[in-house]
Amino acid sequence: MTSHIHTLIRSLAVAVVVLAGFTVAAQVDTSIPNRPEKLAFPPLVYNPPNAADYRVKLAAGSVAYLVPDRTRPLINIVVLVRVGDHMVPLGKEPLNELMAGLLTQGGIRSKTAPELDERLEFLAASLGASATDTQMAVSLNLLTNHLDEGLSILREVLTAPRFQEDRLALAKQRRLQSMHERNDDSAAIEARERAFLGFGEEFFTNHHATAASLESITRDDLVAFHRQWFHPVNFVLAVSGDFEPKAMAAKLETLLGDWPTAANAAPPIPANPVFAAPGIRIVDKAVNQGRVSLMLPGIRRDDPDYFAVQVMNKILGGGGFTSRITKRVRSDEGLAYSASSAFHGGVYYAAPFVAAYQSKSRTVVYAAALVLEEMKRIAAEPVSEQELHTAKRSFIETFPRTFSNADQTAAALAAEEVTGRYVTDPDYWKTYRTKIDAVTIADVQRVAKKYLLPEKVVLLIVGPKEDVLKGHPDHPVKLESLSAGPVTDVPLRDPMTMKPMGK
Repeated sequence: MTSHIHTLIRSLAVAVVVLAGFTVAAQVDTSIPNRPEKLAFPPLVYNPPNAADYRVKLAAGSVAYLVPDRTRPLINIVVLVRVGDHMVPLGKEPLNELMAGLLTQGGIRSKTAPELDERLEFLAASLGASATDTQMAVSLNLLTNHLDEGLSILREVLTAPRFQEDRLALAKQRRLQSMHERNDDSAAIEARERAFLGFGEEFFTNHHATAASLESITRDDLVAFHRQWFHPVNFVLAVSGDFEPKAMAAKLETLLGDWPTAANAAPPIPANPVFAAPGIRIVDKAVNQGRVSLMLPGIRRDDPDYFAVQVMNKILGGGGFTSRITKRVRSDEGLAYSASSAFHGGVYYAAPFVAAYQSKSRTVVYAAALVLEEMKRIAAEPVSEQELHTAKRSFIETFPRTFSNADQTAAALAAEEVTGRYVTDPDYWKTYRTKIDAVTIADVQRVAKKYLLPEKVVLLIVGPKEDVLKGHPDHPVKLESLSAGPVTDVPLRDPMTMKPMGK
């Protein structure tokens, strides 16, 4: 009997707890909206870092951005160098790329390449370099207590790289092998031909390495190029991590002091690209899907229309699943896994507008017609208030990510310095969100009408020409109707010479 009473009591206790839980849950539920779109959040309050607070002008002529972060015993140093492909002599096109690799992998004056590799591994340090068309970056990441030795190594990388012959031979061999594979990937072909169309065959970014130019490069070429351009007057440093700014500034003065070569300021970056004439270019390539780029002349990032163009493109094709091109081509028609557009403002020269996708060969033309329809529609009709709001909030609410940690903050500030915007527009980050928020529906339609001009469209297709021209039986669209210019065959280029090949 007693056991039954105890069981009953326990059951009643559990029931009371459960009922109490339901009561509390019911009370909590009344304060939570029943739909996600009803959730309300306080306004985002965020102020970007003030570049002047981190900027240090060094005696050697460099500028450094010092962003301390004492949460981890690590220091990250990036030296941005104003050296690019426009400074490379004709016939030596791979020089900049090879030098970037060999700066940190080809040894230094005091250590052979294997010795340097071994010492860096012992220090648990990461040393590397990379090159783009317009600049180089040399980076060092290491523990705080190894800073002095790390700076000593970095000094030799910047002043006395060994450019070891066996490492140069290996780098050239690997580069030659990659040349053989230039026509294997349709994405690489598309990117290459898109660059030719967007900037012109003679523009410096389209001076590709060839087997002959690669073979011609010697260690003496690397040494001479390095001596000519590697000088603190061409450096901008981004330093972040576990340090005290004044102490770090003093160490950087030592790092860059008493430079062994004379100063040669980097020349201006050419800003004379030539956009292609309207028309349709087809690269006949036997692949399962056609790759398509619809291109138009672009703008620079200092263009007064820049902010309106960014918002317009976010609505058109740059906003993922909320953008019109993605919805129309992927979600509604199922013609492509990914369809989007980009309208980046060029840093030094105008960067073209590009809408791109992949689709089955038979639906390539139909999908292109849909993209063109959306480009025409955004110019002909005002976008909705909701589209405008979503696009602007996307820019504004993700803005703090640019400065989410010390490394990113230092990198962002240094980039402004090396590209010159710190001088021409020092309040860019401070006013960024205000300028985005000021874009109106009328602005969006105005820039769409101004820049999305069907009569100037260049359409690039990489895929099996015969299948592409057949089109889709349910959606008959004439390829010729998609551009004001002619349809032109673009032959594949010889991977070793970059000259167009015959059939």
